[in-house]
Amino acid sequence: MDARALWQRYQNWLYFHEGLGLYLDVSRMRFDDTFVESLRPKFDKAFADMAELEKGAIANPDENRMVGHYWLRNPDLAPTPELTQEIVQTLEQIEAFADKVQTGAIHPPRASRFTDIISIGIGGSALGPQFVAEALSPDFPPLKIHFIDNSDPAGIDRILTHLRNSLSSTLVLVISKSGGTPEPRNGMIEVKKAYAGQNLEFAHYAVAITSVDSYLDKLAQTEGWLARFPMYDWVGGRTSEMSAVGLVPAALQGIDVRAMLEGAKEMDDATRVADVKNNPAALLALSWYFAGNGKGEKDMVVLPYKDSLLLFSRYLQQLVMESLGKEKDLDGKTVYQGIAVYGNKGSTDQHAYVQQLREGVPNFFATLIEVLEDRKTPSPEIDPGVTSGDYLSGFLQGTRQALYENHRDSITVTIPQVNARTVGALIALYERAVGLYASLVNINAYHQPGVEAGKKAAAAILDLQKRVVEVLQKEKSELSLAEVAEKANAADQIEAIYKILRHLHANHRGVMLHGNLAQPSSLKVSAS
Repeated sequence: MDARALWQRYQNWLYFHEGLGLYLDVSRMRFDDTFVESLRPKFDKAFADMAELEKGAIANPDENRMVGHYWLRNPDLAPTPELTQEIVQTLEQIEAFADKVQTGAIHPPRASRFTDIISIGIGGSALGPQFVAEALSPDFPPLKIHFIDNSDPAGIDRILTHLRNSLSSTLVLVISKSGGTPEPRNGMIEVKKAYAGQNLEFAHYAVAITSVDSYLDKLAQTEGWLARFPMYDWVGGRTSEMSAVGLVPAALQGIDVRAMLEGAKEMDDATRVADVKNNPAALLALSWYFAGNGKGEKDMVVLPYKDSLLLFSRYLQQLVMESLGKEKDLDGKTVYQGIAVYGNKGSTDQHAYVQQLREGVPNFFATLIEVLEDRKTPSPEIDPGVTSGDYLSGFLQGTRQALYENHRDSITVTIPQVNARTVGALIALYERAVGLYASLVNINAYHQPGVEAGKKAAAAILDLQKRVVEVLQKEKSELSLAEVAEKANAADQIEAIYKILRHLHANHRGVMLHGNLAQPSSLKVSAS
C-alpha cells in the first residue's frame, strides 16, 4: 500500500475521544472491510451480551456470579438501590479515611502521622495498585507505598529492612477477598511478627480490604484493626482497581481517585456504542481477533513510550491472559483460547527486542502507547530544535514504521498526558475490550479455573511435606527416597518428595541429605 493509501486508511480508521483526548489507531492492522463485515453478527451478540452483563445478568456462569466492575465508576447502573448506595458510601468512607490519615487525625501510637504504606496482596490485589502507583503517585506523596506481592522470604525481608526505622509510622493494607489466599496470608503473618519484634501492636497499623464476614474481616474485627473496606463477589481481582482494592492505596498516596473513576466512566460510555468503528474497545477486540485468527495465534507485545507506564504491560498480562486463557468455551468445547502478553517500554525496546520483532518470528502484533505531553515544563533542546521528547516520539513512529514495512501489524493508543483520568480510561478501555473479545470467541472471561488448580496442587504439596517430615521424625535411621515415599503413602510422588527434601535441606529445616546430590535415586535422608 502506497503512502497516500496508508494516509487515507489512517484517517478512515482513526478513533478520537474528544473528552479524554484519546486516539486509537488500528490502521496498521491489515484487516479489510470484508473481514469486518464477517464479524458483524459476532459483534452484535457481543454488544448485547455486554448490555445484559451491565444490567446484572449472571455473566460468570461457573461461579453463578454477576460481573459488576462497571458499576464501581457509575453506581447508578447497579441493579439494586442497595448496591448503588453501598458503592457510593464505600467511596466516601475511603476518601474520609485517607484524609484523616494524611492530616494526622488517624495516627500511629508512637508518631504524629503515618509516612509509609505496606500493601500486601497478590495478583489483581497487587498489579493494579502497583501500576497506578507507578503511573500516578506524586514525587513526594503523603504516604510512600511499598508492595509485598509474593511469598518470597527474601523479598519480604527487603521491604521490612528498608522500613526498619520507620515501621512505627507505617500503615499496613492487607488485601484478600477470602483472607485465606496463601500469599497475602503469609505476608500478613510475617509483617505482624516484624511489628511484634518492635513491640508494636499490629492492630493499630492494620487495614483489611476483604469480603464482608471473610476470615480476614472477622480477624480484623476481633483484633480491632484501624479500618475495614469491602470486596465484592461480583468484582474479580483483575478488574478490581476501581474498587477499594485500588482506591484505598491510591487515595492514601494523594492520587485523585474521583478523576480516575470519571475517566473510566467516560470510557465506559464510549465503549457501550454498538458500532465497531465508533467503539474503541470493539476496535481493539476486532484487531486482536484478526491478528490471532480468533484463536490467539499471535502474542500481544505492549510497548508504552513513557516511563510511568512501565507496569502497564504487567497489569495487562493478568487482565488479558487470566481472562482469555481458557481451555473450554461456554458450550464445554475444548478450544484452548488466550492471547499471550508481554512488553517493556520504549525506547528501551529499541535496544532490547525490537530487532526480533522486526526480523524474527512474526508471531505477534504490537501495541504502542503514546503520550503527547513530554513533561509539565518546557523541554531544553538536546540538538538544535530537538528535545529528548522529540527523540522519544521519533522512536515510537520509527518502530511503528519499521514493523509495518516488514509486515508486522501494530496498534497505537495515544493519550494527551498520564493523569488520573487517562489512566482510568486506559483501564476501562482494556477491561471492555477483554469482555467483547471473550464474547467473540465464546468463553467465560470472568473465572480462572487454572489458577484454582494451581492453588490446589500447591496445597497438596504442603500436605505431602507434613507427612514426609513426620516420617523422618519417627525414624532413627537413614532412609532412601523410595522408603520415605512408601512410609508416607506416596509411592507415586518420589520426585515431589525429593524436591521437598532438597528445599528443607537447603534451609536447614531438620533434614539431612547424604550421598551424591547429582544422583537423587542413590540419596539417603535423615532427620537432623
